[in-house]
Amino acid sequence: MATKKSKTSKKSPKTSTTKPKTATKTAKKPELEAIKTSTVEQKPTESKKLFSGFFARKYEEKESILTIFKNHKFYGALIGEAIGTMMLALLLFSLFLMGIANVATYAFAFVAVLVAVYAFSGACLNPIITVGMMASRRISVIRGVMYIIAEIIGAWLGWLIFNAFHLAGGETAYDVPAVSELAEGTFWPIALVELLGAAIIAFFYARAIKYKRSVFTFAAVVAGGLGLATVVGYVVSAAFLGANNNFVYNPAVALMMKIFPSSGENFGQIMGGIMQTLSIYAIIPMIGGVLGFCLSDTTARLVEEE
Repeated sequence: MATKKSKTSKKSPKTSTTKPKTATKTAKKPELEAIKTSTVEQKPTESKKLFSGFFARKYEEKESILTIFKNHKFYGALIGEAIGTMMLALLLFSLFLMGIANVATYAFAFVAVLVAVYAFSGACLNPIITVGMMASRRISVIRGVMYIIAEIIGAWLGWLIFNAFHLAGGETAYDVPAVSELAEGTFWPIALVELLGAAIIAFFYARAIKYKRSVFTFAAVVAGGLGLATVVGYVVSAAFLGANNNFVYNPAVALMMKIFPSSGENFGQIMGGIMQTLSIYAIIPMIGGVLGFCLSDTTARLVEEE
């Protein structure tokens, strides 16, 4: 009998321990409900974090002026940018010389250039794109500056080759009319055409990066953006502004086309013409490139694109 009593006495603490568990469960319910309501109330504040890290670094490697020149792949990228820009310059010079009717033909050649160079450097081939990539922190500043130098060298080589054949045929060197040779009041119309075209090209390039796994899709999207900008520039400048189709959409190529005025009444007039030309064909297009990339990134953030 004593053993039975001891068994029952052992069971009694078990029943006493089960009761606090139910009490704690019921006590935790209001806390869980409070946490749920707090998370629901905090959802609207998550939209404020939508643009957090908008200007965060998007390139993986830690590049600096001390480390980038030790990488042999960087030199291959520079050569690729120079060669690609040289080929693109030849295409653009021929396009200006032959006219807008050949834009569809050169679009196929432009796709081929992008496909050939993309594996080397990403095929920026244009300071407009390079500045936009730097502003959106897709590439480092030192890489972007070196890309621009390589693009200018490539455009210069393309200009030498094109002019060599042009001069061999007994023709004079081909150039786009300088700003000083145009009618008065054409500065802002031409500048706005350059700004619009550069923004279109940069927007299409930023969107094409999403398809970088398919090089042909990437090249087709970029070439489509260039074709659209060219058609818009041709129609707007020729039909509405009377600017003689004076648009380039590439600062590196524009610098090789004798756009700077070489004569004037005094030194101040010459420097004023040079500053106007740099603004139209270099500074304003680069601003358009930054706007195109920012517009693409802002839209992608709003739709929560991966």
